[in-house]
Amino acid sequence: MTKHQIEVITSVERRRRCSREEKERLVAVTLEPGASVCEIAHWAGIHVSQLFRWRKELCQIPAPFFPVEVVEGKRQAAAVQAT
Repeated sequence: MTKHQIEVITSVERRRRCSREEKERLVAVTLEPGASVCEIAHWAGIHVSQLFRWRKELCQIPAPFFPVEVVEGKRQAAAVQAT
């Protein structure tokens, strides 16, 4: 027979607030080769979907912005040169 440890919560607990540093640390661990997000979430005591949300939020890479200047005269000149 296998024994399992069970945690019984008898009172209402407030939501646990994680600092940005803690979120970044946990997300960094999930990005290591061979890491299991499910196991890391279980070890940290959070739901796996929360850890995936943090990964999505913290790993967003904004699209690069390139300023563009539209000059009508140069566009027409380029079209004339091409013909």
